[in-house]
Amino acid sequence: MKRCLELAKKGEYQTAPNPMVGCVIVHKEHIVAEGYHEKYGGPHAEVNAFNNLSDDINSNDCEVYVNLEPCSFFGKTPPCAELIVAKKPKRIIIGMLDPNKKVAGSGVKRILETGINLKLGVLEEECQELNKKFIKAHTHKSAYVTLKWAETINGYMARNTGSNQSAKISDTENNGLVHRLRANHQAILVGANTVNRDNPSLDVRHAEGSNPVKVVLSPNLSADLTSTLFKKRKTLVYNQKESSSSEFYELIKLDDFSLKNILKDLVSRNIHSVLIEGGPTILAAFIEEQLWDEAIILKSNDSWEDGIKAPWVGIKSYKEQTEGNDTIKYFKPL
Repeated sequence: MKRCLELAKKGEYQTAPNPMVGCVIVHKEHIVAEGYHEKYGGPHAEVNAFNNLSDDINSNDCEVYVNLEPCSFFGKTPPCAELIVAKKPKRIIIGMLDPNKKVAGSGVKRILETGINLKLGVLEEECQELNKKFIKAHTHKSAYVTLKWAETINGYMARNTGSNQSAKISDTENNGLVHRLRANHQAILVGANTVNRDNPSLDVRHAEGSNPVKVVLSPNLSADLTSTLFKKRKTLVYNQKESSSSEFYELIKLDDFSLKNILKDLVSRNIHSVLIEGGPTILAAFIEEQLWDEAIILKSNDSWEDGIKAPWVGIKSYKEQTEGNDTIKYFKPL
């Protein structure tokens, strides 16, 4: 199962909104074939593993390990539970049930109906941690939220309005880490003030992976729609004024404009995870409403005399690491 998880993680930047899944086939206590879900829309892990199984090995004599319950419905690919049934391994070992209501035990039920020996719940916590974003979307109908910001050693995260001093805080050595975070989330969210002040691109440049969907919160449509952000790739703009669409942005009117409803709407669009890179007001709002799942803070050794203070998550970090001039701190709500 540990090998399944290693394989599954290889699809980290390409599988969303599907989960990360690895599959290992064992014959006489030796691994004889492996596979993983490589990209959204492509063959699932079980298919790839069986495709890699040598023709001279009888699948009836094999054990199959997979970190997530095989799917039981026709989507972009046929159901993997039916593949397992057809291959008739002597045993299948599954890390965890699929939280997707389209599966949710039906894959296990289908396999058990055929008399195949089945074991469920192996390294279940590790399996859940790997696909925490997928699980959150399907169990809470809300996008998984990661807060991220950089702050000085004395707690400032932005310059005062009108300042001509450099606003750079985190070490450029950590640009790769920040952009991997972006690639590891389906969406990236900021507020109108960040758009108008910083004119960001919100794309992936210093790492491999796909660009996230850009999301802007602009209740009164104060975001400058001529900014760099709106000149390539579509941006979702949540507001209280109007709904309309153009080549590079979609205005989404919410009568009940709230962070909770925005996260629900993102899931309805098959967006399961969002990285919050907004300013202190938006970050503080997510913290105050307890709508965050993890936070990553890049704490610089540099000090400013003044500026805008960063928010505080209210708990101690559970992990820290030093990279260049920064201490990277990781938090999860209690």
